[in-house]
Amino acid sequence: MKLVLDGSPLPLDTIVAVGRGGVDVTLAPTAAAAMERSRTVVRDALDAGATVYGVTTGFGALASTRIDESDAIELQVGLLRSHAAGVGEAVDDDLVRAMLVLRARTLAQGHSGVRPLVVERILDLLNHDILPVVPGRGSVGASGDLAPFAHLMLPLIGEGLVRVGSEIIPAADALDAAGIAQLRLEPKEGLSLLNGTEGMLAWGALGLARARGLAAAADIACAMSVEALMGSARPFEPRIHALRPHPGQAAVAANITALISGSGIEASHHDDFVHAVQDAYSLRCAPQVHGAVRDVIGYADDVFSREAGAVVDNPIVFPDDGDVVSGGNFHGQPLAFALDFLTIGVTELASISERRIDRILDPDRSSGLPAFLARRPGLESGYMLTQYTAAALVGEARVLAHPASVESIPTSGSQEDHVSMGWGAGRKLHDVLDLGVGVVAIELMCAAEGIDHRAPLEPGPGVAAARSSIRSLVPRLDGDRALSSDIEAVRTLVESGELVEAVADAVGPLA
Repeated sequence: MKLVLDGSPLPLDTIVAVGRGGVDVTLAPTAAAAMERSRTVVRDALDAGATVYGVTTGFGALASTRIDESDAIELQVGLLRSHAAGVGEAVDDDLVRAMLVLRARTLAQGHSGVRPLVVERILDLLNHDILPVVPGRGSVGASGDLAPFAHLMLPLIGEGLVRVGSEIIPAADALDAAGIAQLRLEPKEGLSLLNGTEGMLAWGALGLARARGLAAAADIACAMSVEALMGSARPFEPRIHALRPHPGQAAVAANITALISGSGIEASHHDDFVHAVQDAYSLRCAPQVHGAVRDVIGYADDVFSREAGAVVDNPIVFPDDGDVVSGGNFHGQPLAFALDFLTIGVTELASISERRIDRILDPDRSSGLPAFLARRPGLESGYMLTQYTAAALVGEARVLAHPASVESIPTSGSQEDHVSMGWGAGRKLHDVLDLGVGVVAIELMCAAEGIDHRAPLEPGPGVAAARSSIRSLVPRLDGDRALSSDIEAVRTLVESGELVEAVADAVGPLA
């Protein structure tokens, strides 16, 4: 795949593709020309002796400190060094790649006043897969993701650490080996490498893709649980959801209907109103709960898509007007809210999934399934402990679902007296996605086992395809065994998208 950056918005799926690696990215000549125009404005301001934040002044609370023009370059280099104060385990390579391409796109818009060479050097790192080591903690999500971006950009000047393949080496050595010249920063360029929301946006774009996959897998898991528990198909009828026209709700109801359509299990009790007048909420209200999560995903998609075309630098250069203006487009509040909202949505998917797991394993509420799906209940524990694990994962997710975006702590001598904490919101989203995938994997595994106990009755073709996909990795439970590897195998099915693909091959794409 090849991508040409011309400063226009990047589709979120393109950001994800770059993050996953193997995309060659270049700078469009038109973008280079626009960058040269804004660079001229910065040079003219310097020549005129104008006061320009971060160019002829210090940063943050030191914005009123005048810097001599002779020290302007030292100011930019010192900025990168001093702001590289992150701590903790390094973020994953896909996030680093996404941050690199997003920052390059922002600068390519021609409102930052940096040379095209700066973007070309960023793309050199990306295209050679020389990935800066970026500690995972240290950003408050206002003035941009400063500490992460300082670590991300230090390698451009031959400092810091990078990952090349499986090795972590000094950046200078990696640049030399690849034949990439170290960048000599000019006025404003250090600041423009740091100021922006692309770290939060990278978390969001990658998290959104994972959340979509999890939402689809959760619909499949629910349909399998409906079959395993001999639930009714009636709550998923389109006429019900037409009366409450939330788009996510209708989509989920349609998915579950498609998955259980043609089910011999459901047909065996479809008209048996003694069997179940009303199913439990975790089954009957799945469209309303899963659907609300899908609507949250839609909201986050809108926010992230707008941000992927925004100018988030500071100060901003207006080449048509010849102005350099300080503003606040680097503040991450829109992203922080969306990231937190997504985290809450994923937590609810995990929460309702755990309730269905518990119901499948409880002999008093499972419509005749053996206790904990054990072959010999009492002597064997079956899947009993998987519900403990699911409960633990949901409990942790609920703690992490507390919004980061309401936890502002002033920085820089209270010059930056309100911050978004959006970077932390992004970190939490991916942690909760890990937890949510684990819970849904457990439901899929338990539901597959429950459906097997309904033989000779068969589920609908969609559910049958999901069960076959699971059974390709996890055999039936024929006695107690260690279950961790089984859970991890199903997690892989969910994260890779293979489960959803197997279902789509059987019944067509899900909504």
